[in-house]
Amino acid sequence: MIKKEDFLKDVLLILRETFEGSPEGEGSAYLDRGAGVFTTLDALSAEQVSRQINGTTIAAHTEHFKFYLDRLCEFIRGRTEAVNWEQSWLIEEVNDAEWNALRGVVRKAYENVLRTFAEVETWDGSNIGDAVAIIAHTAYHLGAIRQLAKNV
Repeated sequence: MIKKEDFLKDVLLILRETFEGSPEGEGSAYLDRGAGVFTTLDALSAEQVSRQINGTTIAAHTEHFKFYLDRLCEFIRGRTEAVNWEQSWLIEEVNDAEWNALRGVVRKAYENVLRTFAEVETWDGSNIGDAVAIIAHTAYHLGAIRQLAKNV
């Protein structure tokens, strides 16, 4: 078992950098400094994120990782029933209002992750894996989105 404070100190550092970008003047876990989820998504229009590239869209990746964040928080809180992961890829195109709304729910999902992590009393093999998976999965989709954005 790991002390909550010790675990969260390092996990929250990487989680915040993934979403908020690296702090000015500090080291970075990412090669692209300051390039978190929020700055990356905010720089793109609804038209850009709806453009099909190699069979996918940035909107689809965004909805998918938001769905993943929500489900993993549920698992950390005790969910045991299966998830239909195909539902996470249903959004492919968005208009301006839908894109603004999707970016808003991504921010809320991130805030929910922070709350969920803070509520965990005991970090063990099960929920540590979920926390690391949240970071790894989001970082993967952040990279995919940043690569797709080069083509829009």
